[in-house]
Amino acid sequence: MKNQPILKEIASARSSLRKSEIKVADFVLSEPEQVMHMRIVDLAQEAQVSEPTIVRFCRAIGCNGFQEFKVRIAQETAVANNLGQFAIAEDDSIDDICTKIADTTIQRLYQVKSQLLPAQVAEAAQAMSSAMRVEFYGFGASGAVATDAQHKFFRLQVATAAYSDPHMQSMSAVTLGDRDVVVAISQSGRTLDLMHSIKLAQQHGAVVVSLAPQNTPVSNAADLPIHINIEEDTDQFTPMTSRIAHLMVIDMLAVAVTQRRGPDFANHLNAIKQSIRSLRSEGDH
Repeated sequence: MKNQPILKEIASARSSLRKSEIKVADFVLSEPEQVMHMRIVDLAQEAQVSEPTIVRFCRAIGCNGFQEFKVRIAQETAVANNLGQFAIAEDDSIDDICTKIADTTIQRLYQVKSQLLPAQVAEAAQAMSSAMRVEFYGFGASGAVATDAQHKFFRLQVATAAYSDPHMQSMSAVTLGDRDVVVAISQSGRTLDLMHSIKLAQQHGAVVVSLAPQNTPVSNAADLPIHINIEEDTDQFTPMTSRIAHLMVIDMLAVAVTQRRGPDFANHLNAIKQSIRSLRSEGDH
């Protein structure tokens, strides 16, 4: 699929390719930065195949032709290169720090956007829109995302809560039913306490939406997974860009649920806006 990382697609498709196409796949996976500067004749020569084989290979991995293939390789390589620039050196200036963090965040949000499956967001939004209760579970930085999500969905006339304590999550899970939804948020997708909460909620009939990396225990356990694939070094810093990506997807879900409320729901949102206007100082809008 075109919104998946192309190098990952190639690796996954390798076993189903012809022998000559496997030669192309192996070369591309080993030298992606070199490939994006090649002509079709150059790649054919390096992989020791014919030019028609290159064309067949491109189509086999979902590209319309060689040019689209090169563009996708270039985009993915550019993202990977920029992500590697985040490492903060001891002698970095404040300007360096600001630039590195801003550039990395922008690139990773683009990465999430390019990989996100709208159908997953649509299914989750539909379930949340018709739910009696929507509860958000997360730990650490994901707990902050859960709290932000509660704030957004509270305004949408959804009975909602956010829990970042495993005991509270367990107590919440056993009170849910088949008309309720849990949104499980995890940067790693491997948090054991969150897995326990997911299992409890499902045992009591709730539908579980996940915001987590693909092919992780949290995503695999969820009824409606939304894949957010970001690798982040958390040895020195709390998850930063992954948290922002999760917040972005929460915004997508909130807007999608609002849309399902219909045009008359705008009056409710305007009433909320008017209710807090008196809390602001003069000149604020």
